Amino acid sequence: MDWRSVTFDWNRARAFLVTAEEGSLSAAARALGMTQPTLGRQVTALEDELGVMLFERVGRGLVLTRAGSQLMDHVRAMGEAAAAVSLAASGQAQEIEGNVAITASEIYSSWLLPPILRQLRDLAPGITVEIVASNAIRDLKRREADIAIRNTRPDQPDLIGKLVAEDHGGFYATPDHLARANPIRTKDDLAGAQIIGLDDNANFIAALTGRGMPVTKANFPVIANTHPVHWEMARAGLGLGVGPCGLGESDPGLQRVLPEVRFDYPVWLVAHRELRTNPRVRIVWDLLAETLPALITP
Repeated sequence: MDWRSVTFDWNRARAFLVTAEEGSLSAAARALGMTQPTLGRQVTALEDELGVMLFERVGRGLVLTRAGSQLMDHVRAMGEAAAAVSLAASGQAQEIEGNVAITASEIYSSWLLPPILRQLRDLAPGITVEIVASNAIRDLKRREADIAIRNTRPDQPDLIGKLVAEDHGGFYATPDHLARANPIRTKDDLAGAQIIGLDDNANFIAALTGRGMPVTKANFPVIANTHPVHWEMARAGLGLGVGPCGLGESDPGLQRVLPEVRFDYPVWLVAHRELRTNPRVRIVWDLLAETLPALITP
C-alpha cells in the first residue's frame, strides 16, 4: 500500500470515539470542550466518508449500529496508540525550558494550582511558572499571561478556549458559628445571618438579593478585599462564606449551609492561538486540562 495516498481525519475519529463512549452528542461535546453542532458535523462527515451509519438514536441517547461497533474497536486502538505517542513525547518535557504565566482568580490560584504545579515540577522541571492571582480579566493578546483560567468563554478571535469543568459554589460556615447564630433553614433566614463580605460588596449584595435572599449591608460585619481572606474569615467562625463546593466539602472545619442554594459557573482554559506551536505552553495547558476537572468536582 502507498501510505502517501491514505488520508485520515483523526478529529472525526475522535469525535466518533468520544460520542460512543459518552452515549450522546451533548455529553461528548462537553467532554471535548466543543459545541454540539460542531461535534455532530464531524460525526456526520465521518459517516459520509465511510458510507455507513454509525449511530442510531434511542430516546435522548445514541447507540452504535453494527458498523459502528465494528469500527469502534479500531478507533479505540487508534486512541490508545495516540495516548502512547503522547506519553512517549512527554519524555521530552524534561528538556523544555522557559517561562509560562498563568492567570487565575485568587481562590483558584491558592486552591487549585499548587497541586497541579507540583506535578508540573516532576514532568517539566525546566519550566518556570509565574502565577498571576487576580480576579481581573488579564489581556492574553498583550501577553499579560500565557494561559488563563476563566469563568467565561473567550470571545476574541485570536484566543482559543476549552471548557474543562462546571464549578459550583455555596454557603459554608463553621459548626461553632452555626450553633451560636440564628437557625438558617431557608433563604428567608439569611435576613438575620452574618455573612463575610467581598471587596465589591454592593454587587455581591445585589447578586444575592437578585436570587431572592433578603440581605442588606447590615448582614456583613466583616468585609475582605480578597477571596482567600474572605474564606479564612469564614473558617475562623466570623460568618457565612461563599466558595467553591469542591473546596468547602474538602474542609472538615466547615459545614454546608442551605445546600439548595448553588452558584454555577463554567471553567474555561484560555490561551492565544500560538499555544499550538509553543511546546512549553502546550505542556502546561494539557496538564491543566487533564487535572482541573477532578480537583474542581467534589
